[in-house]
Amino acid sequence: MLKLTDLTLHYGHSKILKGISMEAAQGEVTCVMGTNGVGKTSLIKAISGTHPRSGGDVELGGETLGVLPAHRLAHKGVAYVPQGREIFPLLTVRENLETGFVCLPPSEHFIPDEIFELFPVLEEMQNRRCGDLSGGQQQQLAIARALITKPRLLLLDEPTEGIQPNIIQQIGEVIRLLRDQGNMAIVLVEQYFEFAYDLADSFVVLRRGEVMLAGPKASLSKQAVLKGVSV
Repeated sequence: MLKLTDLTLHYGHSKILKGISMEAAQGEVTCVMGTNGVGKTSLIKAISGTHPRSGGDVELGGETLGVLPAHRLAHKGVAYVPQGREIFPLLTVRENLETGFVCLPPSEHFIPDEIFELFPVLEEMQNRRCGDLSGGQQQQLAIARALITKPRLLLLDEPTEGIQPNIIQQIGEVIRLLRDQGNMAIVLVEQYFEFAYDLADSFVVLRRGEVMLAGPKASLSKQAVLKGVSV
């Protein structure tokens, strides 16, 4: 579903990503890991169009994409759940979900039953202002809002950050279910090692803006991956 070839990214004169090549397959979870500051979030921003890449090629479903802004990529099936969630705090849960309609034709401007099946708490709170939700509830909302767009590629940046353990477990179950449905590729940036290792089908480990280890889970030992993400 996703193929990156020699992707680079700069912030001003600083080169943050130095020729990243990787793939993320449909029906699989690809975990991007590494210590703080190695370029994980920058990579997700480059894929999502939130920050334009400096060079390299991006293919989605076999189509080579130009350097497109985030809203154009969203229409092509790229959904991004950023670190920090970025929900609209003054809108209700339902209103936040409805912002995803912009990527859909008018005939699909409704919230599918599956959204509330995956996240029952959102159905109970759909008329609540989102600023009143807990961090875990906001994270569930951010993922649900991304799913409204019916993505082919789902990008998740640190979904467990600051979340209570029972919600982390629920989010893991949702990711596993979405993976098993086989309709999308999932790229997961995650610091919580056991959570990531349990979900992953393949790994991309970054160090100093470069890929230092990559491959399917079956071909990499847990010790090798753990060593790659250790300081």
